[in-house]
Amino acid sequence: MNTLAVILEAPEKLGLRSIALNPLGDSDVQVAIEWSGISTGTEKLLWTGRMPSFPGMGYPLVPGYESIGRVVDAGIHARARIGDWVFVPGANCYRDARGLFGGTARTVNLPAARAIPVDEGLGRDGILMALAATACHAFVGGAAPDLVIGHGILGRLITRIAIASGTPAPTVWETNPDRRDGLGYDAIDPEADTRRDYRTIYDASGAPDILDTAVGRLTKGGEVVLAGFYDRLSFAFPPAFMREARFRISAEFTPDDIATVMALIAGGTLRLDGLISHERDAGEAEDAYPAAFGDPDCLKMVLDWRHQ
Repeated sequence: MNTLAVILEAPEKLGLRSIALNPLGDSDVQVAIEWSGISTGTEKLLWTGRMPSFPGMGYPLVPGYESIGRVVDAGIHARARIGDWVFVPGANCYRDARGLFGGTARTVNLPAARAIPVDEGLGRDGILMALAATACHAFVGGAAPDLVIGHGILGRLITRIAIASGTPAPTVWETNPDRRDGLGYDAIDPEADTRRDYRTIYDASGAPDILDTAVGRLTKGGEVVLAGFYDRLSFAFPPAFMREARFRISAEFTPDDIATVMALIAGGTLRLDGLISHERDAGEAEDAYPAAFGDPDCLKMVLDWRHQ
C-alpha cells in the first residue's frame, strides 16, 4: 500500500506526496498517525543540509520521530496490539525514501516493540514524549541542573522534570523576553545573572558557541551537560583547565526514560500542556517547516494528519 508522507527531497526542498510502504512483517504494527511534531534540532539540520553523516543519512528522506496515533493493522504475531494508542519514535518502512527518522506520514509500519503505548488522554501532547524522554535522559548518571541555558521546549522540559523529580527549580536563562514565562517559575536574562559558581549547567540552547559562556559560570570541578544536538563545538581551554571543568553529552533516550516520563505524568508531577504553540494541517507542511525553524514565536509546531 501507499501512504502520504512528508518527503525532504534535498536541503530546503520539501513536499507532501504518496510513497510506497514496505509490507508488514509478522511482528510489525501499522499505525494511523494523527499528529506529528517538527523538531527544531535534528530536523532543522536535515532541512539546512548541515546534519552530520549518520548511517541511513541521505535524500530523499522522511523526517520525524515525534508521532502519535492508533494501531490499525498488525502482523500475525502482533494482532493483540490493534486498537492501541501509541507513540511512534520513527519508522523505516518506505520503498523509495530513507526512513531518517521516518515518522512524519499518515500511515507507518514499524516493529510492535517500538510502538509505545501512551495515555490517549494526552491527545496531541503525546508527540512530546520523545523530547520529554530526551530531557529525562540528560539526568542519567549526573546531578540535576543548577542552571538551564535556553527556555525553548527542551529547556522547559528539563526544568519541569527537575521540579517533578523533587529537586529545587534551577535558574533558567533565556535571551528572548517573550519566552521567559514558565510553569511556576520564570526564566531570566543571562545579563541579569551575576552568579559564577554553578555546579551543574545543562545547555538546551544548541548554540555552537555556548561552551565558553557555560564554563565561565562554573564552580571548580563543575559539569556542563550538553543536552541539545550540535553541528560543531569549541571552547577556550585555559578557563576550562582552571575550573577543572567536566563535560557530559546526553545522547538518545531509552525505553527506561520513556517509562520514567510516563510514571511522572501518571503521578501528576509532570505536565506536558502549554508547550505546543502552533498547529498546521499536514497539507500545509511546506509552509509549516520554515515557520517551525524561523518564527521566533513558534515554540513547537505539530502537523495534524486526521483530515488527510
